[in-house]
Amino acid sequence: MDDGAVRMTDRQVAMTDRAKARVSDLIKAEGKDGLMLRLSVSGGGCSGFQYGFSLDDATTDDDVVFGDDVKLVVDNVSLDLLSGAEVDFVEDLVGSYFRVSNPNAASSCGCGTSFSI
Repeated sequence: MDDGAVRMTDRQVAMTDRAKARVSDLIKAEGKDGLMLRLSVSGGGCSGFQYGFSLDDATTDDDVVFGDDVKLVVDNVSLDLLSGAEVDFVEDLVGSYFRVSNPNAASSCGCGTSFSI
């Protein structure tokens, strides 16, 4: 039954407190209630798959994998590759970025945005 609602799932992707704080700041800056951090996986990058991040509204084929004040939304296909992963927000000399620690990745490239399984 598809009622247009976003589904909560038991396949988890965790977010660190730093990631939650950064997403919260980005949503406040956008000034639009109901935005969520979208994490996706697509083909490409130097290792075969690459992570994508955006602020978005959920659609009917998404699962909310993290609730509370900040929501992380992932499409079903990406969630299969991300189950058990953790999203962090890093600030270092190279810049600031979201980093995914993914136990399903056999290897990843130096840039940290691409992985293989």
